Amino acid sequence: MTSSPQVLRIGVLRAAKYSVRRKLMLVVLATTLVALLLASGAMVIYDLRTYHGARVNDLFSQADLIGRASAPALAFDDPKVARENLSLLKVTPGISAAAIYTAKGALFATYIRPDIAGVAFPGLPQTDGYQVDGNQLLMFQQIKDKNELLGTVFLRARYELVDRLQNYLTILGAVIALSLLGALLMTAWLQAVISGPILEVTQVARQVMTQRDFSLRARKTTQDEIGYLVDAFNDMLAEIGRRAQALEESNRALHQEMAERRDAEKALLAADQRKDEFLATLAHELRNPLAPLRNALEILRTAGGDADTLRSAREMMERQLRQLVRLVNDLLDVSRITTGKMALKKERVELRDVVNSALEAAGPLIEARQHRLTLLLPPRPVILFADFTRLAQVFLNLLNNAAKFMAIGGNITFAAELNDAELVATVADTGIGISAEMLPVIFDMFAQADRSLERSQAGLGVGLTLVKHLVELHGGSIVAHSKGLGHGSQFIVRLPAFAQPEEDTAVRGEDGVGGPAGAKCRILLADDNADFADSLALLLRAMGHEVRVAYDGSAAAEIARGFKPQFAFLDIGLPKLNGYELARRLRELPATRHSVLTAITGWGQEEDRRRACEAGFAHHLVKPVDLPALQKILGSAK
Repeated sequence: MTSSPQVLRIGVLRAAKYSVRRKLMLVVLATTLVALLLASGAMVIYDLRTYHGARVNDLFSQADLIGRASAPALAFDDPKVARENLSLLKVTPGISAAAIYTAKGALFATYIRPDIAGVAFPGLPQTDGYQVDGNQLLMFQQIKDKNELLGTVFLRARYELVDRLQNYLTILGAVIALSLLGALLMTAWLQAVISGPILEVTQVARQVMTQRDFSLRARKTTQDEIGYLVDAFNDMLAEIGRRAQALEESNRALHQEMAERRDAEKALLAADQRKDEFLATLAHELRNPLAPLRNALEILRTAGGDADTLRSAREMMERQLRQLVRLVNDLLDVSRITTGKMALKKERVELRDVVNSALEAAGPLIEARQHRLTLLLPPRPVILFADFTRLAQVFLNLLNNAAKFMAIGGNITFAAELNDAELVATVADTGIGISAEMLPVIFDMFAQADRSLERSQAGLGVGLTLVKHLVELHGGSIVAHSKGLGHGSQFIVRLPAFAQPEEDTAVRGEDGVGGPAGAKCRILLADDNADFADSLALLLRAMGHEVRVAYDGSAAAEIARGFKPQFAFLDIGLPKLNGYELARRLRELPATRHSVLTAITGWGQEEDRRRACEAGFAHHLVKPVDLPALQKILGSAK
């Protein structure tokens, strides 16, 4: 079983191990106690040795005096004188008894203090010296005269060494107690000055560890090394706080970047899947019109003079050709959007004209599917600063979608109203609707709600993407709403607009034709595709124009010198001399300097249009060419 002192010692050591305050207290108290014990021990030892030496020397001096005074008494055998000499010791209270022995060892004279009783003298004298007997000091000193032994002096005196030691220990105990009390008071002051700031640093460090709050700071109370420690600790906290904040920000940025990368990866996978589906759909959609076109050509070859059959074949070919043109135009628009080269030719247009143009194009499909169309337009003209063709394309695509994705005999509503300086146009239908999963991505590239092989309506999945970009290029916005599959859909377009005064009706005029109706023109055609060049030449000749055809750039330049065409329709990718260089040469020739040059090409990017303009072309048409576009250009003849 552990003893109490051992338990106390273990407790003190454990407390000192985990507490700076107790360590400081133990250091001060231990230092004070050790210093006091060492000083007290040295003082006690020094004092006792001094007392012992002084006491022995004093007795030797007393014995020598008594011996010298008693030598004649011994020589003349006069004990009385010897006793008188010994009685003089009464003035020395420390000597309790004394005696003089003869040379033969007989007791000659004695002395005992009156207040001392029961003192016994040694029977025989001993050699010179002293001995301690308890609290008594016994001393023998020989009496000699000219080296002749006359006798011996014996002294018995009090030896107060033990009492003196006890008194010293009592005094030292009190001094040590008072000193330790003073040391405790000093420890309290030192703790406030030294351990206090350290404890505060420790407390702040603990709070920082538990709360993760690096804005905490330790209070500085001194200007010494501890104050420097507090400053260094606070600076360290500030630096750790900055680095922790930077690390947290970096961690957040890393998590955000990882999330963005995951989202981007998902988007890329989805886009890749939509791309594959788009390519498959594109191949399918391109083959669809090619098959009836091929059949129509076979019908034209075998029909003979059956007018109804020929008319049906031509109408079928026109429909399928328009489908092919629409697909190609959609692909070109997709390219312009992805490359950021979609540009608008804005002008002041009236909303009703734009809507009528869209309805004119969408009307056949709406009628064919027996839908009911409700048109609600503002009573006063609404003016838009927009690209007439592109804005009509927006409404056309929305109307076509409403007509296609709805069972026969459905309802379509086109409503527009002017709210302050904003046009709100809504195209609503009672068709198949849009699922909640498709609503967030309905305007994404290649997004299609119906991807099944059994879907009844064709398309590339780029129509709504084109609509959204065109609306945004006009400074507007578009949103889609639907209560779900089978509940129809609603598309809301918002565009900047303003009301037109009633007396102001001249908003958008058509380009006037410069020449008289039915004017005959000299036309040069240059294209390396012989079928396209010859078929277009037959068409223009049927309209009464004089046409010359060339299949390369050099031949076209040679023909132009003598033919002096009023109009030249030139392909860009001509052999021997490309269309840009051919246009520059025609502009240099006096005979064709004022000819109207038109580029007819499969390249329809904005960069292609810019290069054509720089080369001297007045117009830029993308294959396949619409006959009205040709007639409009030819109508500018003077």
